[in-house]
Amino acid sequence: MKERSRQINRERLIETFQRLVSIDAPSFGEREMADALKAELTELGFTVTEDQAGERYGGTAGNVCGVRKGTISGPPLLFSAHMDTVEPAHGKRGVLGADDRITSEGKTVLGADCMSGTAAILEALREIKEEGKDCRDLEILFFIGEEKHLRGSEVFDYSHIQAEEAYILDLTGPVGTAAYQAPTLVNFQIEIHGRAAHAGLAPETGIHTIAIAARAVTQMQLGHVGDEMTVNIGAIHSGGTNSNIVPEFCRLVGEVRSYSHEQAMEQTRLIEEIFRKEAQEAGGTSRMDYQVLIRAYETPQDHGSVRRFRRACEELRLPFRLIKTFGGSDASNLFHHGVPGLVLASAMELVHSCQEYTSVPELVRLTEIVKWMVQDAE
Repeated sequence: MKERSRQINRERLIETFQRLVSIDAPSFGEREMADALKAELTELGFTVTEDQAGERYGGTAGNVCGVRKGTISGPPLLFSAHMDTVEPAHGKRGVLGADDRITSEGKTVLGADCMSGTAAILEALREIKEEGKDCRDLEILFFIGEEKHLRGSEVFDYSHIQAEEAYILDLTGPVGTAAYQAPTLVNFQIEIHGRAAHAGLAPETGIHTIAIAARAVTQMQLGHVGDEMTVNIGAIHSGGTNSNIVPEFCRLVGEVRSYSHEQAMEQTRLIEEIFRKEAQEAGGTSRMDYQVLIRAYETPQDHGSVRRFRRACEELRLPFRLIKTFGGSDASNLFHHGVPGLVLASAMELVHSCQEYTSVPELVRLTEIVKWMVQDAE
């Protein structure tokens, strides 16, 4: 058991969080945030680099990577968060309430997703530096474009990463919770082509694409498909021009999520076949385009990242809980580039809404966990 560290500097942690959320950082517009984080890491003794990921997407900044040697032997530990924030986020500000909650002013998101985790990482590192404590070799990654389906981490060059375990601070729920598994996410678009006709004079000569779509959708399993898959049709757009014209075009968009990549792809192919068959029988045509945005992963529950996180929770007397998540995070790309790990609950609630909030006690607990783990010699 390590020597007990001093208490977390609560006021400085709050100030850091409020300062970070006040920076506008929309997806692919993270320039100011990248500059701020590079300055923070440099001051903390890290060698800092920025890649050219933003240029791939017409963005203003790249992924930021900080590397620092420690005094405890063993492979580096990797901590990660993302720099971008969902809209509405222009001019956001963190307001501290009497109940120790920090909220936005109500017209924007707060940006705790993902600045609560970022603030915790920075404060933990500051305190270790000030205390002169031993710590592990560290690799810190701040990604761009996470909210646009992990675009920054998708193109990062992982050949320079030496870590064998990663901690991604990007999950809702009570601190002490971590996700070890997440799904494949397939987005698809289906276009149906038929034939226009006058709906009053000669409807029988038309090929009704909305009717084709309706028949196909009723054959699909929507919502939960078993225990480990969901399927959704999110929107239907018609190419019809008026109430008296049989529509000759229809487009649908949807998604498949599954903890099994193979089952997600099988379900996608099944949906494609349902629409193809219905369109063909009606005399029309159907075409599906799809994109695998996130690929499923599962970190073994005996992995070093799980054992380290469990030790931290036990030492700090926090409830330890492993969960599956149906959301996406940069953990997917890290896993598939050889750096498995956990997504940690990071003091953020009601994310992607103007009711988003964090709480100071949870921010403190999160900082304590990070601080403990970077000093863990096992």
